[in-house]
Amino acid sequence: MPREIINIQRVCKAGNQIGDNFWKMLLAEHGLTHDGIYEGNDPQQLERVETYFQEIQSDNATKYVPRSVQIDLEPGVTNRVRSGPTGGLFRPDSFITGDVGAGNNWAKGFYTEGAELVDSITETIRKYAEPADALQGFQIIHSLGGGTGAGLGSLLLSKLREEYPDRMLATFSILPSPKVSETVVEPYNALLSVHQLVENSDLTICIDNEALYDITTRTLKVEAPSFDNLNGLVSQVMCGVSTSLRFPGQLNGDLRKLSLNLIPFPRLHFLCPSYAPFFDAKAKSFNRTSVPDLTSAMFDRRNFLVACDPRFGRYLTAATIFRGKISSREAEYTVQELQKKNSHLFVEWIPDNVSVTLCSVPPTGQKQSATCLANTTAIQEVFKRSLSQFMSMYKRGAFLHWYTGEGMDTMEFSEAESNTQDLIAEYQQYQEASVEAEELDDVEQEEEQLSAVGSQ
Repeated sequence: MPREIINIQRVCKAGNQIGDNFWKMLLAEHGLTHDGIYEGNDPQQLERVETYFQEIQSDNATKYVPRSVQIDLEPGVTNRVRSGPTGGLFRPDSFITGDVGAGNNWAKGFYTEGAELVDSITETIRKYAEPADALQGFQIIHSLGGGTGAGLGSLLLSKLREEYPDRMLATFSILPSPKVSETVVEPYNALLSVHQLVENSDLTICIDNEALYDITTRTLKVEAPSFDNLNGLVSQVMCGVSTSLRFPGQLNGDLRKLSLNLIPFPRLHFLCPSYAPFFDAKAKSFNRTSVPDLTSAMFDRRNFLVACDPRFGRYLTAATIFRGKISSREAEYTVQELQKKNSHLFVEWIPDNVSVTLCSVPPTGQKQSATCLANTTAIQEVFKRSLSQFMSMYKRGAFLHWYTGEGMDTMEFSEAESNTQDLIAEYQQYQEASVEAEELDDVEQEEEQLSAVGSQ
């Protein structure tokens, strides 16, 4: 039985472009044409294709239609997708657009322009959810820097949490960066969104524009990266993350199993993805892709899609996904060896905290690849960076009138600030936690209990 996922993509311009690349890669990996007709020759390609695609019989042919909703507050980008090569793939009623746009204002996306569209969005989502045999959850692709992705994306999360409280909510969230910035109010939009993600998301896969920029310039040797270059990297990683959901293999799971192994505490559900191999196309023939090479590259900060250094934090948990003809024994042994060598980077109070998943279907154009989802305390660096930018503007009340003019209360800014500070403090607390401290606490509790019994 398929475990269906409904993809809510393009909740903004960035989400739109990433989603388009993601579906093109999915079509190639599952042997489907741009019209959704199967042309592959591997039975594994269709075995779990219904996770993301809906099978429809039409004109004596079987067509696979994405279970996806495309949203934007202005029609420009979605119109480009409709007229592009994958335009005929999606259902016509799955495109939902406004006319005005959010103007990089979180409050417009959450309170005014976005609120007018949200009912028609939830109705379209219901059309996909009701026929599903075993809906496992929703996947949202959005950027936290703009008004639509941040504001409408946050509103949509809260609505889905209300209507489908027992289903998983996973997000691919693009965090802003000063290196790739379009607007000065990005820190406001980002922190207001993080405030909502902490409460309503089950699994947030963070992707940082700064890290994407570094990978394209340093590793892929692109001198002036465009958004197409950055979006291609994101969709590559998204395909890697969803491998175990789309193909049969060892230790396959669904979103719930993935989050169960990765999220030790409900608020700490912000994950850092990494991918290997990344290489310059000209140097492809000089690159090795052995299992030890892939494993060390996955845990190398240069391959992280978040601009943080894992050496300054500790891994709470991690999930590794290997693709291609790889021996399970070799993969597990290599991961264990890496853990032993770098034991100071992994918390000792969670045993066996790195899971290994294998899939024999390699990505298009490659023989082997590996993806990692890491729950590391080093991600607090990203939140600290956005928080310091947020506070420097908020202390002086800069640009607040644009938000209060849409009916927003300034208390929401204070709440977002304190919630992010609490999140950073929680990551720091578990980074410093150790087995010795736990044992000391246990001894103290036993002594207290004994003294209480003695006084009685």
